[in-house]
Amino acid sequence: MIREQLVLDLPHRAALGADDFLVSDCNRLAVELIDAWPDWSAPTQLLVGPAASGKTHLTRVWQARSGAVALTGADSDVARLEAAASGSAFVLEDADRIEVSEKTLFHLLNLIKERGHSLLITARQPPQRWGIGLPDLSSRLNGLPLVDIGSPDGPLLKTVMLKQFADRQLNVEPKVLDYLALHVDRSLEAAARAVEAVDQAALGSGRKISRQLAAEALRHTQPTE
Repeated sequence: MIREQLVLDLPHRAALGADDFLVSDCNRLAVELIDAWPDWSAPTQLLVGPAASGKTHLTRVWQARSGAVALTGADSDVARLEAAASGSAFVLEDADRIEVSEKTLFHLLNLIKERGHSLLITARQPPQRWGIGLPDLSSRLNGLPLVDIGSPDGPLLKTVMLKQFADRQLNVEPKVLDYLALHVDRSLEAAARAVEAVDQAALGSGRKISRQLAAEALRHTQPTE
């Protein structure tokens, strides 16, 4: 009953795999962006967020809906866009981390608009931090609509950790989840490390998972100076 009450605090979205995508305040705008297609405010949209924030999952959901084709930023993408039927959809992932010619990217953005296509660009950082040298491209990217997936909030962290404990067939009380959510870094990666640490501490000591055990497990995961 406790598990059901906690999980139901957050709506679920169907995933392309076995997992659910949990919607919370930190990622709600990103979900709304995916749902709004094809009625986007502009043909190209930016989805920004840290690693493990859900960008890839939402991108796959959007590709399944739109039939979007993945671009690589290579010169060959230009020909692909020129040959595509009007209204086609494309996605360019990790735009701030891949090798792409600035002139090619600028040309791609122009073609998306001219041909009536849709383009979803994902990145970990906003364009202002990409180190763009081409002024026209910098201006164009900075003018694009941007949705930022923020760091996970408390409800999302607790629900993710609850699911991970359940996957390990472990029952945890709400006060343990409350403690962990307050003391781990605000990232899904940190939440996963915390669950692993608590699980190992419980196995190693033979003790029931409690707030005290969770505190001890987290202390042992802190880096030493």
